[in-house]
Amino acid sequence: MLNYLWSGLIILSILCSILLGNTHNLSQALIESGASSIELILTMAGIMCLWSGIMKIAVESGLTALIAKLFAPLLRPLFPKLKKNSDAFQSITMNISANLLGLGNAATPFGLKAMEQLHTLNDRSDTASNEMIIFVVMNTASLQLLPTTLATLRQSYGSTAPFEIIVPVWISSACALAVALIIACTLNMSRRKR
Repeated sequence: MLNYLWSGLIILSILCSILLGNTHNLSQALIESGASSIELILTMAGIMCLWSGIMKIAVESGLTALIAKLFAPLLRPLFPKLKKNSDAFQSITMNISANLLGLGNAATPFGLKAMEQLHTLNDRSDTASNEMIIFVVMNTASLQLLPTTLATLRQSYGSTAPFEIIVPVWISSACALAVALIIACTLNMSRRKR
């Protein structure tokens, strides 16, 4: 569906440019956006590689097990069927840790691994379990204590104080997570009662 939407937007933009006689501006925008896209990719690749490597070291050194123990009191009520030393629980905690640091790209491999492990624990392969739903909600509306990726983007676009948005990020991400968890837990409870 998104492919059709993006294709339609691109075709509509080109047609409007031709009909309004702005083909020169269109050509210039295409060239400039291509160059800025490559610069952005290179900027983001560096920070992504750094944090992905740090997360890999955390897994190999046993830090993930320690972080899982620290997060256990907070996450046990949300994931009651998971043991705190299980691989799924450790992947969930590492995903949440990466999201807390604002490293969505580094959190993705842990999120995918956690979903695979949660899927193997699911009794019904055609329906998402309550744990899978809660995890997706937590991953999507993640709390960010240190918005690293956002600060990197702000700095690459010339911000002199890339972390000045930290308090609004805390407030908005905490509100989004709280509302999302309340809705997901309420729907899960109503689903259990049926």
